[in-house]
Amino acid sequence: MRSSRARRRLASLSLAVAAACLAVTAAPGAYAADVEPAAAGKYVALGDSYAVGPGTREYDNPDDPCRRGPSTYSRLWAQQHPSYSFVEASCSGATTADLTSQQVPQLTADTTLVTVHVGGNDVGFVDVLKNCILTIDDDDCIAGVNTAKAVATSSLPGGLASTYAAIRAKAPNATVVVVGYPRLYTIGGNCGILGLSDRERTALNSAADTLASVMAAEAAKAGFVFLDPRAAFDPHTICSNGPVWVTSLEWDKINESYHPNKAGHRDGYLALLDAFTG
Repeated sequence: MRSSRARRRLASLSLAVAAACLAVTAAPGAYAADVEPAAAGKYVALGDSYAVGPGTREYDNPDDPCRRGPSTYSRLWAQQHPSYSFVEASCSGATTADLTSQQVPQLTADTTLVTVHVGGNDVGFVDVLKNCILTIDDDDCIAGVNTAKAVATSSLPGGLASTYAAIRAKAPNATVVVVGYPRLYTIGGNCGILGLSDRERTALNSAADTLASVMAAEAAKAGFVFLDPRAAFDPHTICSNGPVWVTSLEWDKINESYHPNKAGHRDGYLALLDAFTG
């Protein structure tokens, strides 16, 4: 009898100990649920007008010269990944020097993802486009394009290399994605004889190809990823038969022209970035 009673007491004591252990192990989990989880990562967007709002006609503040807006690929990516903290440093008109002095300082050692979209302003591409729009001489337009391409192959590599080195120094552990520029035109497409000639359109497309070649080479040297949008955008360029992802010439808003529109950011750049980052 005593042995049976002792066994029952021992079993009761074991159950009490087990319950206490369960209570102790459950407590930290219950506490953790009340604690703000750490960010899964930090994403910083660097770039020029192609990384912000021109072309979308949507802006946080139309009077802000940076012209940031809600429909850009970086904003959309950040919305898809709410566990990441997000810093938008991109600003319309930026050059590699501007990025190094004004945007790169916003990187920190805990940055895990960087997109960098710059180079077009270094070669004066905006002025090239304006010249092609305003001149009636194909050769004048093409000469301007060739000058920009010469700058791209001679001076731009050094500017990109310096900027990329500054990015790596400030964000040593980040994945860095260098984002390229699309071609603008479908040659022999549905634009007819209006606007630029096909000779001019072909020259402008060749400038995008030169930029891509230079940017891809410098990205590889820095150990960065190059996101090339040309193949994805080609069926959606100006004069194409598909939905257009690039704004054409808009005389009432010249500064909207020749930039990715909302579909270009969403279906073009964002889709490409998602394919890389998940």
